Amino acid sequence: MADKADRATEAVVVWERPERGARGPAPERSREQLTAAAVGLADAGGLAAVSVRQVARELGTGPASLYRYVAGRDDLVDLMVDAATAEVDLDVELTGDPVADLVGLAARTQQVHLRHPWLLEVAPEALRTGPRGVDYLEYALRALEPVAALTGPGKLEAVAVLNALVAMLSAVELRTRRSPTGRQSAQSAYLDAVVARGGHPLLAAALAGGAAGAGRPGTESPAGDPFERMVRRVLAGLLGPEPPA
Repeated sequence: MADKADRATEAVVVWERPERGARGPAPERSREQLTAAAVGLADAGGLAAVSVRQVARELGTGPASLYRYVAGRDDLVDLMVDAATAEVDLDVELTGDPVADLVGLAARTQQVHLRHPWLLEVAPEALRTGPRGVDYLEYALRALEPVAALTGPGKLEAVAVLNALVAMLSAVELRTRRSPTGRQSAQSAYLDAVVARGGHPLLAAALAGGAAGAGRPGTESPAGDPFERMVRRVLAGLLGPEPPA
């Protein structure tokens, strides 16, 4: 019976459980402290550096004491993701232009991903949404209110796709930042050589469509911010009428 009760407790998301168990001595820590310690570990060493044991060590206590606040590592990750989501500024006033508002939200979200690269290591779960995540969804849906062509589920799907795009572009940006300049130059030179040898006319035309180097790995297009341009293009398709069933 006790095991069944324990499993029932663990099945409830961390947000619906008390801050700590009702039994035992007065709390010495808080979930906020646990979360801050976990985020610090992940910022320094990636998501793999986070465990209940490591967080306990950071806080100068024993692992067993932390199980009064969280059921395990999954709870820690949930708390970390929600804390990072809280860094996205949702106080920016909406303009009434869904594309402009969502582009702005996407840009602010990307900055959080770039500050906390471990977010890209978190396995995607459809319902990994805490209080701050719910606020984020509400803000995005308010931005989408003028879009009459989409149903409620359609709007949620649009937000999910937008978030996936932000994660992908953030990963590309982080890889570009970490890639040695010499390697990027070598890749660009390789594409020049491939095009010069012929046999790939469409690639040659695409690369010649802008200024030298536009569209190549590790380069920026002169036609505005590439992140914003990509997000706008995707949103143009997402916010159109839903296809017939």
